[in-house]
Amino acid sequence: MSTLALGGLLGAVAGAGLVLVAVRLSVLRRPQLAERVLPYLRDLPRRDQGPALRTVSSSPTSAAAGIFGPSLRSAADLVERVLGGSSSVRRRLQRAGLDRTVQDFRIEQVVWGLTGFGAAAALSLLRALGGVGSVGSAVVFCLLGFVCGVFLRDNRLSTQVKARERQILTEFPTIAELLALSVAAGESPVSALDRVVRRSHGALSEDLADVLARIRTGEPVGSAFESLARATGLPIVARFATGITVAMERGTPLADVLHAQAADVREAGRRLLIETAARKEIAMMAPVVFFVLPVTILFAFYPGVLGLRLTTP
Repeated sequence: MSTLALGGLLGAVAGAGLVLVAVRLSVLRRPQLAERVLPYLRDLPRRDQGPALRTVSSSPTSAAAGIFGPSLRSAADLVERVLGGSSSVRRRLQRAGLDRTVQDFRIEQVVWGLTGFGAAAALSLLRALGGVGSVGSAVVFCLLGFVCGVFLRDNRLSTQVKARERQILTEFPTIAELLALSVAAGESPVSALDRVVRRSHGALSEDLADVLARIRTGEPVGSAFESLARATGLPIVARFATGITVAMERGTPLADVLHAQAADVREAGRRLLIETAARKEIAMMAPVVFFVLPVTILFAFYPGVLGLRLTTP
């Protein structure tokens, strides 16, 4: 078979696969009959509903799980057995604010791994068509692509956690000041929390909304804030939740506690900014030393060197 015919066959297979995936995604995104009818049947028991009556998510991972469900779940279980650390993954998902289970995250890792495997396979195929490489090296390269995809998704989760924590640190002084002002105006801590959650938007507001939902379901205020202190990965937010709990239990003025914590966070941010600027100052010397200085020396000494060459007999 010639190279042109092989390329045409591969293109046709890839096109047919993309068409099948697009058709299946359109079917999955279409609302089911049960989803349109069941909200109007209030007296129908919903606890025994089957998988066909459950809400289907429109995320790419859920769509892939709907198409290749059993195979992806088996691969996700294999990744879970090899890597482990489900408790760490669950905690990072919670800290990143992602509404996913560990199984969903493992499926995402498998999808990312398959993407890396496909990219490595395409590159190996191009090399094979050019007469470079062997079958063994191509297999190893594809396996490395799969492993890199799996670990890239894990690294992406850690990046999402750090980004959300930075957002929480940015929002914390303002949220604390708003709570302090509401409490100082005479509102109760729960009413102040409700007001701040309704008026603000962000990562910390979402965590406080969860605390408010716990309180409204009957959980004590101190217990709800203690759960926030245990769930967060930031010591500042943990001290904030613990300070509110202690202030409510011992009668300490809550507004003063919130003002002091907001001032501490601003001071910590100022110190972090100074440390970052000190590190960047050293990094800024690199272009000066390696680019600007050589060009300056070249412009200063090159005319003299050229003049010496011209005057030399």
